[in-house]
Amino acid sequence: MALDAWVNESLYPAWGQRFRVKREIARAKSAYQDIAIFESESHGRVLMLDGVVQITEADEFVYQEMLVHVPLLAHGAAEHVLIIGAGDGGVLRRVLEHRGVRRAVMVEIDAEVIRLAREFLPGIGGAAWDDARAEVIVGDGIAYVAEAADAAFDVVIVDSTDPVGVGEVLFTEAFYAHAARILSPRGVVVNQCGVPFLQAGELVETSRRRRKSFPYVTAYLAAVPTYVGGFMTLGWAAKDHSLVGLPVKELTGRAAAAGILGRTRYWTPEIQAAAFHLPPYIAELMPH
Repeated sequence: MALDAWVNESLYPAWGQRFRVKREIARAKSAYQDIAIFESESHGRVLMLDGVVQITEADEFVYQEMLVHVPLLAHGAAEHVLIIGAGDGGVLRRVLEHRGVRRAVMVEIDAEVIRLAREFLPGIGGAAWDDARAEVIVGDGIAYVAEAADAAFDVVIVDSTDPVGVGEVLFTEAFYAHAARILSPRGVVVNQCGVPFLQAGELVETSRRRRKSFPYVTAYLAAVPTYVGGFMTLGWAAKDHSLVGLPVKELTGRAAAAGILGRTRYWTPEIQAAAFHLPPYIAELMPH
């Protein structure tokens, strides 16, 4: 690919971003989606699925840290974690940074995403792929959740594409009903709900569906530069109201016990405490 080549993201028809490309790293068409990895001038290596940016080496830490550390530290004693999607390995890596995690099951439907990420984005998953606590399954996350035992997990993390195409089934009422069943009494499920400035309907509809199975539904915020349009929301559905609103001192102690305090680049106890305070334009989208 020529040095003056640009890649345009195709997520929105009327607003977008583009990356100047140093070189194309890999391109494949799996049974589920078009996969591309390229080296950008500004963000390091970039993974795109069906023309939409999934992760970049430069800012992946923001999304991964908030998707993982917030629910695990809110729970406080999570030992069994289920990850749906997240084929790049970053979520698995962050989950396994927690000393108390005994088992992390990752179910990714597209084996080609895992293969390419392991080969061409090795820094994102790191050594997590070979951790004895990790169980990586190439398969259907919906089927896995439907068949899992009651109360088998403390936290369920859904890292999927937007609710279209291959990711659509991970946002259904049936999925959340099964997620509630397989979670322990203090269990929580989190998933990305898009950028509400541009994708308000995604947050509204996902929150409504989660509300059918969970007594406490909200969202929290992360500012990920490559997810354009302002704050990204991470959806939160829990059985226990007390998991949100923990004081900074408590979160600091839990992070120290988990072994992550001082090792993060975005997450802090203060960031977690503040992340659930939604600006009015986002708060008004939540079910009441």
